[in-house]
Amino acid sequence: MKAIYINRGLKIVVAVILLQTLFFKFTASPESVYIFTKLGVEPYGRIGSGIVELITSVLLFVDRTRFYAAFTAMGTMFGAILSHVFILGIEVNNDHGTLFTLALVTFILSIILMYRYKKDIKFLIN
Repeated sequence: MKAIYINRGLKIVVAVILLQTLFFKFTASPESVYIFTKLGVEPYGRIGSGIVELITSVLLFVDRTRFYAAFTAMGTMFGAILSHVFILGIEVNNDHGTLFTLALVTFILSIILMYRYKKDIKFLIN
């Protein structure tokens, strides 16, 4: 019974982190535009990553797709972490590393969710 609440809590944290950035991505906030311009993928990267994160957040709560959603969140955050380390820097626009920290937290929690839902991987069950 406790595992259900832990899993639900992990999914909520991951989804909230992913969803809270959507406003900035979809409204073309200056911070978001700056980041994706520096990465050389503005506006398609900004909008595309927002769509992926929105879909991922929803699919985390569907039993049949929760492993794959966690995998997608992990991959997306891995890309964000690499972008911070090699291109953007840990601190972006004086955010004191908040975006980097959120990416790390989401990455780690997604890995935990993948482990907890590994039984959902269809090709390993057979």
